[in-house]
Amino acid sequence: MSYQTVNPYTGKAIKLFDEISKEALDEKLQTAAICFETWGKTSFNDRKKIIRKVANLMRERSDELAALITLEMGKRISESKGEVELSAAIYEYYATHAADFLAEELLSPDKGTAYVRKEPIGVLLGIEPWNYPYYQVARFAGPNIMAGNCIMLKHASSVPQCALAIEQLFSDAGAPAGLYTNLFINSDKIDDLIANPVIKGVSLTGSEAAGAKVAAAAGKNLKKSVLELGGSDPFIVLEDAELDKTVKWALYGRMQNCGQACTAAKRFIVMDKVYDEFLQKFKAGLEQMQPGDPMEEATKLGPLSSQSALEGLEAQVEKSVKAGAKLLTGGKRFDMPGFFMQPTILTDIPSDAEAYHEELFGPVASVYRVSSEDEAVALANATRFGLGGAIFTADGKRGQKLAERIDSGMVFINHPTGTQPDLPFGGTNQSGYGRELSSYGIDEFLNKKLVRTSNINDK
Repeated sequence: MSYQTVNPYTGKAIKLFDEISKEALDEKLQTAAICFETWGKTSFNDRKKIIRKVANLMRERSDELAALITLEMGKRISESKGEVELSAAIYEYYATHAADFLAEELLSPDKGTAYVRKEPIGVLLGIEPWNYPYYQVARFAGPNIMAGNCIMLKHASSVPQCALAIEQLFSDAGAPAGLYTNLFINSDKIDDLIANPVIKGVSLTGSEAAGAKVAAAAGKNLKKSVLELGGSDPFIVLEDAELDKTVKWALYGRMQNCGQACTAAKRFIVMDKVYDEFLQKFKAGLEQMQPGDPMEEATKLGPLSSQSALEGLEAQVEKSVKAGAKLLTGGKRFDMPGFFMQPTILTDIPSDAEAYHEELFGPVASVYRVSSEDEAVALANATRFGLGGAIFTADGKRGQKLAERIDSGMVFINHPTGTQPDLPFGGTNQSGYGRELSSYGIDEFLNKKLVRTSNINDK
């Protein structure tokens, strides 16, 4: 595996980067270990100066940073700018709130006094994907650096310039050597890296297969892990939903990042009473999205991230149709340079079709007709995943009751599954474990140390 920039809009390779040598990796590990000895003892005020500076620099360099996302993985430039701002907001959030989140917690034992002190554990390894090159890193690095940990980051091989840009942000913000380290390292070296005594924990956002491999290596070495894996989020439309607004959110939920999001709406579960109207309007909205240069603000449909992503999604659609699913629109690549897939709708999907079981990572929507809440819940839970989900209804309390029956880490009512700094993010089942963002996200890689004082005469 090589680290290489390939422009998804043209399909042309632009720049190649070398993997780090073993000698250089050993040196960086040692530098990170030395950094932690000091960083773990620094004050919150000193930490937040650097993290807040990272946020400020991201905003100052927004155009430059956004262009790198679009160049390397094809995200539309308006979405890329939004990702830069979201990432900056995450760093700012933890700079502002970390001290409160990590305050000592007083306990009330029957005898004596006690408190819990939250302490950093050391150097952490992050393994992050290409689909949100800055945001995925921010939600891992921001809280953990503010907690006093140090970060080593293996980014996806297709976004090397984004990876280097993040490391440069920390350097320019005044971070000490070893606080944030980018690693161009092949996946076959990950097990050994996790086993290295310098590394105290690992967080991965990626595929089920990668998650299982990382979890096994972490478990073997008795190290904490957090996993955010795939998803096949349900988008439930009840008969009382305000349909026009629901369709707009459905289009956004499915097509954000060209459908390449773990939390994108993927399975649309629609009540029979409004099914036909929803489907008609949803189809019309998708067919209006035409491909174009993702660097242009007016473009509505960008490319998929890679040739393999395009070919894989086409194959999934083809297999599903052969298994009996109905292809309502789309289903093929556009006849043009770049990795462009037609917005696609599958209906009447049998339970043995690939689209019924597998995550479709791109602009392909699976639409189901149901006749009751019970049927909607059963279908929503008929997946090995459990990341997010959405329910659209005019009755908020009805939506909340239904949400309690959905087996997932997150459920949004009258909004697609989303993210913001002050909301916990994570899943259950095959979508992983652990949480990122909010106060929950800073709690994952800490030593929660109990300190108890007793009277010397107490038994």
